[in-house]
Amino acid sequence: MAQETELKLLLQPQDLPRLLAHPLLAGTAPQRLRLLNTYFDTADLALMRQRIAVRERRVGRRTLLTVKTAGTSVGGLSRRGEWEGPTRPGQPDFAALVDDTVLAQQLITLRPRLLPLFRTDFARRRWRLTHAGADIELALDEGTIRTDGPTGQTPRQAPLLELELELLSGPVAALWSLAQALSCGDAGCEGLWLFPSDRSKAERGLALYRGEVPQPQRAQPSALRPGMHPVAAFRTAAQEALAQWQANLQGLLPPQDTLPDPEFIHQARVALRRL
Repeated sequence: MAQETELKLLLQPQDLPRLLAHPLLAGTAPQRLRLLNTYFDTADLALMRQRIAVRERRVGRRTLLTVKTAGTSVGGLSRRGEWEGPTRPGQPDFAALVDDTVLAQQLITLRPRLLPLFRTDFARRRWRLTHAGADIELALDEGTIRTDGPTGQTPRQAPLLELELELLSGPVAALWSLAQALSCGDAGCEGLWLFPSDRSKAERGLALYRGEVPQPQRAQPSALRPGMHPVAAFRTAAQEALAQWQANLQGLLPPQDTLPDPEFIHQARVALRRL
């Protein structure tokens, strides 16, 4: 099993030319790929309930099977287990791919019930950078998420534009340092809008499949406990407030056909006060 550590950033379409012209990227030609991905789950979303993603990815003439587990995601930075290897389309061999015996058996049991729920179709531009003592892969994905939805529903699609900074080696802090460098190349720059996001493509695709729309996120019961070390307690409280703030801010982001629900603004302010 590989441990994937990445920072996911959303950006606005109008900012794309400025990102590509950034000094860290402009001097290097990216590798270009076309990625066609199909995500699978059961009709009752058994994998989603366990926060497991199963994906087939077509890259040229190759098809890859990928399994990702839940892991953790805070402030756009995620760490999760990942298995990936060659496969035959529609014939996932979980026993050969996944070296976690319990997880492999769960997937084998569910395999007859797996259905294609949604697809992502995007162009990827990929750079490999050395920054702040780390080796980082930067991937810019631009395309669409599509789903037919449950039986009888109208097909739906949503745009996809995001930047992923994946840590190949080195300190995790280098991901934040690179994100800051990309958002502002020099002291006099106007500032490039890059927004950390905790939502994976699988989570966004499932929300589209289910016809879900963003809802204002209220504060949840805190995980603070008596006897926690002060640093651990601060980290816990800060991450809870940050997660609430991010969830509500995404409900306010353009483009918007109508004015957003003011409850998003209220709950974002609640999160800032808690922080």
